[in-house]
Amino acid sequence: MLSLSTGIRRNSILSLKWEDINFDDRTILLRADSAKSGKQCYVPMNKVALDTLSRWKNQLKHTAPNNLVFPSPKSGKKMGSCKTSWDLLMKQAQIKDFRWHDMRHDFASHLMMEGVDLNTVRELLGHADMKMTLRYAHLAPEAKMRAVELLEKKLLSKEA
Repeated sequence: MLSLSTGIRRNSILSLKWEDINFDDRTILLRADSAKSGKQCYVPMNKVALDTLSRWKNQLKHTAPNNLVFPSPKSGKKMGSCKTSWDLLMKQAQIKDFRWHDMRHDFASHLMMEGVDLNTVRELLGHADMKMTLRYAHLAPEAKMRAVELLEKKLLSKEA
């Protein structure tokens, strides 16, 4: 749920520590050393992400600030990939050809279909360049229509 509602990459999620989660400000700090871009950034949390992390924190025994949010159940250290668990989950759910990263694509696709502008989607995904984000642009064909409709009142009022 966290990945679907924030678009955060797997490595960054698995690197999160409780001190990176600000429940009051509803933000998640992605540290430079775990971000693909190599830059620190803050990701806003919607209610789904906030509730997911709150419930998860209540289930854990150890949630000291420097503790990982999603520690390996075996070692308590950072998980490498959680591939075994992921593959088992996909098998039990009878889902084929679905990768963790597909949740990031789902996040971006839904934002575009809801009319969020490309630059905001770019910022939320942490893309340095708009080129990567542009691949989602086709999902918002109504955006062009809404853009030209913004001028209707102005143009029609001048005709009167």
